[in-house]
Amino acid sequence: MKNRISISVLEATKNRISKSFDLFEKLYISFSGGKDSTVMLHLVMEEAIKRKRKVGVLIIDLEAQYTDTIDHINRCVRTYEKHIDLHWFCGELLLRNAVSNFEPKWCCWDSAKESEWVRDKPHLSSDLNQYDFYIPKMEFEEMMVLFGEWYSQGKSTGAFIGIRSDESLHRYRAIISDKKGRMKNGYKWTTKVSKSLFNLYPVYDWRTEDVWVYLGKNKEYSSNLIYSKMSMAGVPLSQQRLCQPYGDDQKKGLWLYQILEPNTWTRLLNRVSGVNSGTLYIKERGNINGNHSVTKPDNYTWEGYTNFLLSSMPDKTRDNYVGRFKRFIVGWKKRGYDKIPDEAPHNLEIKCWVPSWKRMCRSILRNDYYCKGLGQTQPKSEAYGKFKAIQLKNRAVKKIKLETKGKNINLLELK
Repeated sequence: MKNRISISVLEATKNRISKSFDLFEKLYISFSGGKDSTVMLHLVMEEAIKRKRKVGVLIIDLEAQYTDTIDHINRCVRTYEKHIDLHWFCGELLLRNAVSNFEPKWCCWDSAKESEWVRDKPHLSSDLNQYDFYIPKMEFEEMMVLFGEWYSQGKSTGAFIGIRSDESLHRYRAIISDKKGRMKNGYKWTTKVSKSLFNLYPVYDWRTEDVWVYLGKNKEYSSNLIYSKMSMAGVPLSQQRLCQPYGDDQKKGLWLYQILEPNTWTRLLNRVSGVNSGTLYIKERGNINGNHSVTKPDNYTWEGYTNFLLSSMPDKTRDNYVGRFKRFIVGWKKRGYDKIPDEAPHNLEIKCWVPSWKRMCRSILRNDYYCKGLGQTQPKSEAYGKFKAIQLKNRAVKKIKLETKGKNINLLELK
């Protein structure tokens, strides 16, 4: 339930930012160059400059981005360069490619494919050797958390995240969900990530209109010109998004690159498989994208059609779906379903209240690689597993050093 208060969202946000500077020893901003994080950046920097405090700025560069976005980021960095601790991260991260069954993931800044990069690394990109947590081909979400823990160095740290609850139900829940024991001093706009790290959402209650009113009234601040081009292309304000272009949600905007930045589009085509066909059919409904109503051939059951589609896939992709479907079936059997029905009433399926083979088939048609529509989640990457193994080994060595302090013991013998 949203409760109206007597002050504007701008004033409320300034109060939250000011309070954040009081609460945390260290602060950094996660800056993507999008409209929400741009507003947040300018407001945080106003407070930082007023207090004469430096704040970190984390830019996770995913390689395949609009030129206008990178130009805007560069302008902001130049504006605030004396007041920020810049971390322009251009590491190899595993990302989703939702336009291909043959290449369901891709790796930005892949050193083995440098000649195919969409663009060169920026000259301000950070030296990756300073990030002792970084292992090539870790997931984007893993990197976000590990950077925050690394940056905090054990001190109380706040990470400013520019998301708005208006954008999706998932983001709304992230803010308003019951977070007992996971808020800083009881503030709903904070979420505990680890012992010393909290995410801060100062613009969570802004509407899209609020963002553009602020940028329109503060023209002295840099804004991303790509949004104006999106408007000229007929994209509603509420649908204008920036992120890596091949994701499950982001693929809907792939077609815009052809119109707005043809040169970037050419590079996108050659970077991963499935881009052209994905762009051609992304607005289609039904079986092509698994959206809305899906159908099967008359001579198939949903179970039979699911198995037919699985048989047509590359081995790696098929194995992924088979493993996830098995977990789905086992989970529902534990709830009392000895046999998974072929289909169930649509209103129950879309609420995920019942299992069915039709739901599994829809996951394939939607190219839902992680089967999030079946209630499953994205797994940890192999790189993250390697990092945790290194972390455990370092802790063990540190413990041995403490226990053997002052004793003449060779650590190599204790391995």
